[in-house]
Parts: sequence; C-alpha cells; structure tokens
Amino acid sequence: MSTPQFIREIRAGAGQQLLLLPGVTAVVVDDAGRVLLGRRADTGRWSVIGGIAEPGEQPATTAVREVYEETAVRCVPERVVLVEMLQPITYPNGDVCQFQDITFRCRATGGEARAHDGELLEVAWFEASALPPLEPFALERIRRAFLDEPTWFAAAAGR
Repeated sequence: MSTPQFIREIRAGAGQQLLLLPGVTAVVVDDAGRVLLGRRADTGRWSVIGGIAEPGEQPATTAVREVYEETAVRCVPERVVLVEMLQPITYPNGDVCQFQDITFRCRATGGEARAHDGELLEVAWFEASALPPLEPFALERIRRAFLDEPTWFAAAAGR
C-alpha cells in the first residue's frame, strides 16, 4: 500500500510516533456471489480490498474509491459489516500506526477486474467456498459479510 501524501506530511512533523488512522475494508461481491480479492504487491498474499480515508472523505466513499483505484471494479456499499480498532502496527521503517477499520459489504456494479494502480499484482473473483489462503483478518471480514446479522462492534473492555 502506498503512503498517501497527507500521511507523509504528518510524518514529517510527528516522526514515527503512533498515528491513529481511519481505514476501510471492502468485501466486494458480484451477482454470482463471488468475492473480489487482490494479491498484494507488498506481501504477495491475497486479501480483501482496503485503504486509508483521505481528509474529509466519508468512509463509504473511501471504499468505492479504493476498490476502483486498485481493481478497476465499480461498486456500491450495501451495509457496514463491522467496526473495529486494530492493534498497532510497527512498519519496518519504525513508523507506528493504528487503524480504525470500517468494513463494508459492497455490490459490484461494473468494470473489468484487473490490477489497476500497482498496489496489487493480480485481481480475481473467488467463490466464497473456494477462497485462496487468506489472513484471519480477511477471512473474518468475508465471513461476516455473508451473514445476515447487524453490524459487529468490538466489545468495550470492562462493560
């Protein structure tokens, strides 16, 4: 994932200290019930599509933008699947980030799936019952996207 310019500008003044960032994940499903996945250029692993919101950008708009930028697929967010504060990540350069993830189930509405912006090596549609190896993060989001349940929120500690 490339670092947005506004994050580079914040890092210039903040150094490597923890940044809390708004992130979104999109579980994109087509009319056949297949899930859109991308094989990441940075890890070589398959994953769901996601990214960081730009300043002032609504989370659903971020999901639509990230899906199109990375895969050339057009989509419409249908519902929020989950909201979760992820564990802090320390990157190899020492930068520390913590993402608040909002995951959307999105319906594909057009476009030809392909690696579109260099962040992905390839893009493909997969049957939900025949997914490639995925990290637990992606598997849990896909699983919840196919459930007919209300939005999942991580439980507040001590409540």
